[in-house]
Amino acid sequence: MEFITLREVYKEYPQAVALRGVSLQVPQGQWCAVMGPSGSGKSTLLNLIGALDVPTRGEVFVDGVELGRLSEAELVRFRRQSIGFVFQQSYLIPYLDCVENVMLAQYFHSLSDEAEAIEALQRVGLGHRLRHRPAQLSGGEQQRVCIARALINSPKLLLADEPTGNLDRANTKMVLELLGELHRQEGFTILVVTHDPYVSSWAQRVLTMEDGRIVKDELPY
Repeated sequence: MEFITLREVYKEYPQAVALRGVSLQVPQGQWCAVMGPSGSGKSTLLNLIGALDVPTRGEVFVDGVELGRLSEAELVRFRRQSIGFVFQQSYLIPYLDCVENVMLAQYFHSLSDEAEAIEALQRVGLGHRLRHRPAQLSGGEQQRVCIARALINSPKLLLADEPTGNLDRANTKMVLELLGELHRQEGFTILVVTHDPYVSSWAQRVLTMEDGRIVKDELPY
């Protein structure tokens, strides 16, 4: 079953063309890495799939919904209900502790539940850091808070843009092992944008982009 489908998608700006006729199908539950040089269209692709933007031309379907037909309010609702985001920067609120940062994602979705937030943090190995603020955490711990926050509302799709870009190799491995474990347990679809071949080696499928096009599509295993 195809969970993500792009049909001849273009994204054009006044000074540049970010995507040039991209077509793609990603089955439900697949872990897919997207690689390529800066400016190749990786983040634009992620933004379109994540309902953060709409294509200039072409169609983007996620979980059977054509995103280009949704209003801004409907896009916001779709993101809240179906998609979790993890970025290179943690974007944690500095004056909130770990539990409160995770509960904030619940608040925008429906109702906050402290017990669920604590459980999510325990699942990512931060049961001993519940009341710590971001400045008291290591970079790897901050990213684990972000993963807990991204998954608290049980999304069907996790989008990660250079999620280990600021981490050393040990913390990168720790975050990837955590994502792998959660992926096996939950079966959600993952798209990870990365420059790091080590990060892409954890994926079931690797897409390589150049100049707004997918030029290589590999299934390492």
